[in-house]
Amino acid sequence: MKNELTLGLMQPYFFPYLGHFSLIAAVDEWVVFDITQYTPQSWMNRNRVLHPQGGWQYVTVPVSSAASSAKTREIRVSNLSKAKANIVGKLSHYRKKAPHFEAVMSLVEGAFDEATDDSLLLLNVRGLDAVCRYLDIPFNYRICSELDLPLPANLGPGDWAPEICGLLGATRYLNPSSGRDIFDPAEFARRAISLCFAEPREFVYDVTPYRFEANLSILDVLMWNSSNTVAQAVRNHLAIVPANASRRLP
Repeated sequence: MKNELTLGLMQPYFFPYLGHFSLIAAVDEWVVFDITQYTPQSWMNRNRVLHPQGGWQYVTVPVSSAASSAKTREIRVSNLSKAKANIVGKLSHYRKKAPHFEAVMSLVEGAFDEATDDSLLLLNVRGLDAVCRYLDIPFNYRICSELDLPLPANLGPGDWAPEICGLLGATRYLNPSSGRDIFDPAEFARRAISLCFAEPREFVYDVTPYRFEANLSILDVLMWNSSNTVAQAVRNHLAIVPANASRRLP
């Protein structure tokens, strides 16, 4: 009998929102999808945190100029130490307001320090790993470009996941519900793979003296909440919906 294996497949994002970690916690293996064309000014090199004057602001990792056809794995941070200093500066207003400021700053600085070269991919993976370790969430990941998978040429947006799941022996694929329209459930069914969608539930928390802003970087969530509270939110604020069913799974 085939062993059950739930797979997640996402681009490497920079300290993404809480729902991204809910997805990681809900799968057995995570594939860092780095083999397609890089999208400039996306969640791969920036995210959002609170602004000291209200609302939110971007924290951005500047990247070196690259050809428009450059793959995600090829993108380089233009100046790693300067990027680190800029992000630390953007987060400094949380000091004396957010109860977990020091722990989060240590996490951020550690992720940058563990990036042994200027690869944006490596920096983002280090960030994901640092957060998962902090929350005690298993992060069993593989880098797609290192797997040397025999993938067909000219795959469309909805074709990558079923192909990769089939090659890696997955029995279930879990994707954010925002991507529902790009997938054909029949392609997964043909490979005996269950297609499911993850629907994150909003997690609201106290950010006094600021106003709460939804779906900010996990860094904001961690600033205001203990690691235990966030770990519980990661696991509990998610509904899993089969592609061909309206009922929700636990």
